[in-house]
Amino acid sequence: MDSTGAGAAGVRAQVRTRDGWAVQHAVLTVTDMTGSQVLRATADEQGAIRTGQPLPAGPYTVIVTAVGYAPVASTAIVTASGRMDVGSVVLARQGGAELPPPGAWTIDPMHSTVAAVAQHLGISSVHGRFTEFSGRIEIGEDVEKSRVEAIIRATTIDTGNGMRDGHLRSEDFLNVEQYPEITYRSSGLEPAGPDRWTVHGDLALHGVVRPVDLDLSYLGTGPDPWGGVRAAFRATAELRREDFKMNYNQVVAAGIAAIGTTLKVELDIQAVQGESLPMG
Repeated sequence: MDSTGAGAAGVRAQVRTRDGWAVQHAVLTVTDMTGSQVLRATADEQGAIRTGQPLPAGPYTVIVTAVGYAPVASTAIVTASGRMDVGSVVLARQGGAELPPPGAWTIDPMHSTVAAVAQHLGISSVHGRFTEFSGRIEIGEDVEKSRVEAIIRATTIDTGNGMRDGHLRSEDFLNVEQYPEITYRSSGLEPAGPDRWTVHGDLALHGVVRPVDLDLSYLGTGPDPWGGVRAAFRATAELRREDFKMNYNQVVAAGIAAIGTTLKVELDIQAVQGESLPMG
């Protein structure tokens, strides 16, 4: 007897998020009206649950659970054939919007921005960005075990002024000849509110490696025009220049420093699902 056929006995269910992603690690438990467990099954890679075990006809309670999601309970009826059709079960992530599906995601530099803002003369801001960078995000089944790493080409700093950019590339600041890359590798992730996370990691900048936390916001996931799936994030961090041995400064009138001692890092990131970016 084919247990996947339309008339097969057993439990049939499909577990998905509100965005339609399969919840691969979902667990379905069936209890009878006395509260005794009669069946327990785990969803496959497509979020489907299929069992071939016939159940006695009658009403049952079905509970679907998954790590990071609010549980769902409902009542279902087993027909005389021993079959229970639970149908589509939608799980809502605890604390906010649905997360991207687990697996590898590749940062798309053409649709992302890595920028920094510094105070100038204590009254205005200078904005800069790096034009060449790459990175990879690994979303874990347990989201707190997700990882990210990124590499930035220091020589691509662009503030819109060639003379200033040349100074920033010099030994006074980035020293790009000796330290051509800036790298970031995460070491942990913890929730900081609905759709917000704190990313712990190590930043290697100007020959110094120091722990830096990113304040990360998840902005959503959706299809793109090229047949792929994209996720969007925004992250910020504050760096002290002296922590990375970039101590150059010029003091102007009244003791005001020409350049602020801190930098605000602003990241707007699009990541494409998969190990590589789409062609074209």
